[in-house]
Amino acid sequence: MKRVRLVTDGSCLGNPGPGGWAYILRDPHGSESMEAAGEERTTNNRMELTAVIRGLRAAPDAASVLLCADSEYVVKGINEWLAGWKRRGWRKADKKPVVNDDLWADIDAEMQRLTLTATWTRGHAGHAENEACDRMATDQALMVQQMLQG
Repeated sequence: MKRVRLVTDGSCLGNPGPGGWAYILRDPHGSESMEAAGEERTTNNRMELTAVIRGLRAAPDAASVLLCADSEYVVKGINEWLAGWKRRGWRKADKKPVVNDDLWADIDAEMQRLTLTATWTRGHAGHAENEACDRMATDQALMVQQMLQG
């Protein structure tokens, strides 16, 4: 089984507002891919989730993916909440609809072809890949903001 490390981050200037996401995907042999992009009107959580989805889609089939994210929403969603949401028809325990269920369903679909382990890291705490993703995501959000301002 191929093992890869995925580091992700999202950024939003306002919530909602212009946003950006980024990922770095690296295998043990040093092969690396990265991607970043922005959206005009979004939320930080949507950008965090989009970074994960795009990174998972870049991972090879049947890979073992170690995801490192600074979003507790992402990590808890994957590790603690997702299975229950699915069992309840994309409803939370209080029977309210899951926010961002479209993106969570995309993550769930990727999890069907991968083995995913999600871990949390503190943001802005010196984790080099997390810091790089943060810069890329923020740069994308700033570019979108500048474009919108004309």
